[in-house]
Amino acid sequence: MQRRPAQRPASRPFSRRSALGRLAALGLAPALAAPAMAEDDNELMSYAVRGAAPPGYPQAYAATVRAAEDEGRLTVHSTTDERVAVPLVADFKRMYPRINVAYEDLNSTELYHRFIAENQLGREAADVLWSSAMDQMVALATAGHALAYDSPEKAHLPAWAQWQDRLWSTTYEPVVFAHHKPSLSEAQVPRSHAALAQWLAREGDRASGKVVSYDIQKSGLGYFLATQDIAANTDAFWATAQALGHGRARLLLTTDAMVRQIATGRALLGVNLLGAYTVAQARRQPSLGVVFPEDYTLVSSRVLLINGKAAHPNAARLWLDYLLSRRGQTVMATASRLYALRADAQGETTAAALSQLLGQRQRPIALGPELAAPLANAAYHDVILRWRAALGYRSV
Repeated sequence: MQRRPAQRPASRPFSRRSALGRLAALGLAPALAAPAMAEDDNELMSYAVRGAAPPGYPQAYAATVRAAEDEGRLTVHSTTDERVAVPLVADFKRMYPRINVAYEDLNSTELYHRFIAENQLGREAADVLWSSAMDQMVALATAGHALAYDSPEKAHLPAWAQWQDRLWSTTYEPVVFAHHKPSLSEAQVPRSHAALAQWLAREGDRASGKVVSYDIQKSGLGYFLATQDIAANTDAFWATAQALGHGRARLLLTTDAMVRQIATGRALLGVNLLGAYTVAQARRQPSLGVVFPEDYTLVSSRVLLINGKAAHPNAARLWLDYLLSRRGQTVMATASRLYALRADAQGETTAAALSQLLGQRQRPIALGPELAAPLANAAYHDVILRWRAALGYRSV
């Protein structure tokens, strides 16, 4: 998830940057999580104490564990909201108590440009980037910023979910529409991308100022999803963009911000929300409805990259392996409510459950260098110029 605007609800239980690190340092982080643990949990705990390889891993992996414990620290910059990441960080700390985790959640665009700037200035950057803006991660990897690592967990992933041992998909998340049920019933809500454009054009005054979506000029994830929609159905995307402009849509930076406005009725409809957050909130808020588009449902992923210049590369390897492990994936699908990628992960939000729901309309986005093509200067400029024209902007 991306960072929300600076004005946050006072009731939010953790600060954006340092709560996890402080809790981990105090040894309190494990108490925050109640994830479903593997049956051999006692064995998992004991190998962490001894610095030995996890069950099923090659014995040589013990050297990686010991080297990571000697490093003693891991820094993660991520678009996954910290309150969602708490169970994962807590369980990782439970396995590797000698490694302190500094976790910071950022907007996808800020994460990307901050990493580039830190490298250009010769400053120490994060050990791990974990972002939902798949195209930006591909751009960094193809520019030489990713450490190649042959994870022991690779055999448990679909072939499309990793690229040259440098990029790793960790989740399997639908991109959805959302609506305010009391104002827009299940029978009234558009259920496909083509129907969305028609609904926006037809509703006119009723929808004016009442639709929310990503600002693709400021949100890296928003731009990425837009380019995927353009590739899937160019005409429907630009018809929708024009209708959003006519309807004075509110353009925001995060799914969380959109969900809050829809759940309270400030907005009737939201377009291109991350399904993991939206479905989780819909379980708690009866006013929030979720639509998996019927023509096609994009399935995105949070992509992990280990910094090629990581100060703590072995701790980064442990974090990657943990997120890809059956244990980590089960924590994702139970405590964090992210859609786990592995076929053997347990929980409600898994790739297997989503595939059964969506069938042929699911459209998973495979990792590969072609994802970065829309970020090239000319391509990016063309999309943004046309977007601004559709939304009614007069100049760049």
